[in-house]
Amino acid sequence: MAKMHQHRIRYEKTGRGIYISHLDTMAMFQRAFLRAGIDIWQTEGFNRHTYVSIALPLSLGCSSLCEVLEFDLESEIALDQVPEKLNAVLPEGIRVLECYESVSQFKLLRTLDWTITMEYDNGIPAALDESFRAMLAQESYVVRKKSNKSKKGFTEVDIIPMVFSWEMKPEGETTVNLSCNLAAQNPSLNPQVLMDAFTQFAPACKPDFIRYCRKEIYLENGEKFR
Repeated sequence: MAKMHQHRIRYEKTGRGIYISHLDTMAMFQRAFLRAGIDIWQTEGFNRHTYVSIALPLSLGCSSLCEVLEFDLESEIALDQVPEKLNAVLPEGIRVLECYESVSQFKLLRTLDWTITMEYDNGIPAALDESFRAMLAQESYVVRKKSNKSKKGFTEVDIIPMVFSWEMKPEGETTVNLSCNLAAQNPSLNPQVLMDAFTQFAPACKPDFIRYCRKEIYLENGEKFR
């Protein structure tokens, strides 16, 4: 019978940490548990390795305040001690916020809150909010999305039903923060795909620089994913 993994950590990935890839992040945590002296479950078989699983891969270069990693303890330790022990051995930009018992399965998470920060060297375009609203007001807007599973190397997706809410707020004269709630999986909408679609729809509103930050994960009923 497959082992049920009952523990999770929630961690931030910011600063220099955003340049650590998904696979390297998992390997980093495997080493961190060992260095911290926290005994966690290992896979069975000839080549055993320490088990960790991250809820949703985060694109390279994106920051996050709500990453979730799953594992299972093999020996007793107070869960409130885990963040301090791990943070003592983790690199700059990776910080564990809490450790807790699992509540919901990964397959049940549905949406993500993102903040997309758009910077304009020559000032915020006057038509920015109106143009974004016009794009999402369409019945459908189909874009190409990279796919390793497709023989063509891409799939076509309609982004409209995957944007559940959004709000733009200027920050000074050159920066705008776009807060949006997007589909997380089955299907998912990467915010980078959303911005690629927008710059194709409204080239005059293309930012000079964009930053992406994942803020929160939700279940279908709107509760925070745990």
